[in-house]
Amino acid sequence: MIVSASRRTDIPRFYLDWLVNRLKAGYALVRNPMNRTSVSRVPLDKETVECIAFWTKNPKPMLSRLNDLEPYPFYVQFTLNAYGPDVESALPPKAELVRTFQELSRAIGAHRTVWRYSPILLSDTYTVSHHLHYFEVFAKRLEGFTTQCRISFLDLYPKIECSMQAKGMRCVPEGEQAVLAKSLCAIGAAHGIEVGGCGSMDLARAGMASRGCIDEGFVERAIGSEVVRSKAVRGRNGCYCMPSVDIGAYDTCANGCVYCYANGGGASNAPRSLDRYDPESEMLCDALGESDTVTDRKARKLVVAQMKLELP
Repeated sequence: MIVSASRRTDIPRFYLDWLVNRLKAGYALVRNPMNRTSVSRVPLDKETVECIAFWTKNPKPMLSRLNDLEPYPFYVQFTLNAYGPDVESALPPKAELVRTFQELSRAIGAHRTVWRYSPILLSDTYTVSHHLHYFEVFAKRLEGFTTQCRISFLDLYPKIECSMQAKGMRCVPEGEQAVLAKSLCAIGAAHGIEVGGCGSMDLARAGMASRGCIDEGFVERAIGSEVVRSKAVRGRNGCYCMPSVDIGAYDTCANGCVYCYANGGGASNAPRSLDRYDPESEMLCDALGESDTVTDRKARKLVVAQMKLELP
C-alpha cells in the first residue's frame, strides 16, 4: 500500500508529530470527506506500508525527524513556486525554501526529492515570462539536488473561482499550455531535471509522458524494488497517479495559498480545524463521534519484493 501524506494538507510542515505517533501506533483513522460519518482505519505498520509519498511546501521539520521516518520507504514532493506573499501568504522566503530543498536532498538523496512547480496560473504580475525566468532560476539552484520535476496548471474549482477572479488571477489558456510546458521541459533538461506533467493538460502535445505525481518510477527509486506495473489510465482531473491512500484532512492547512482547493481559498479562509489538533489523536484535527462507523481499510500490495534496483 502506498500512503499519500497528503494532498489534503501539509503534514510534513504542520503535523509531523501526529504522523510519527500514528506510525508508531500502526494505524490512523481517516474520515471520508464525502461521507463524514464513514471512517477508515488505515493500517500504517511497516509490513503494510510499502512507500509514503509526502507532499509539502516546507519540509524543514522533517530534517530533525528523519530517524523516525526512515524505517518506512518514502520520497518527498516539494512544491516550490514563483509566487509572492499575495499568492502564498504563509511561506518562508524562496531563498530559504531553496536551502531547505538542498538540505533535504543531501539528507535523503536526490532520487527521493521531487520538485513540484504547481499550479501554474497567470495574472498581470505572474506572466508567462515571469514563470520562464524564475523556473530557470530555481532549476539552476536545484541542479544536482533533484532529477525530477512535476508541473500542472491551475484548475479553477468553483470554491476558489470568485476569490481568484477578484485577485485578477486566471488559468493558462488550453491552447498555450503545451507551448509553455515544452519551454519548461527544455529549461529543466538543461539542468539535469526531467519535467513531467499530471492533470488535465494535453501531455502528448507538450511532449511529456503520461505519468503521475505518485509515479512508479518515483516509488521504485525510493524503495529500491520494482512495483506492479499497470497501464496508465487517466483518472479524475487527468490524474495518472498510482493507487494510494490519503491520510490527511481538508481544511487543516495553514500555508495560506489562494489557489488551494483543500482550504477553499487560502488565507481568507483560515483552516477551521487547527484548534482541534492533538498529536496524540487517532484522527488528524478530529475525533470520532457517536454516529461514526469505522471500517478497516484493505491494503493493496504493489511492490514486487524480489526485484532490487541499483540506486544512484
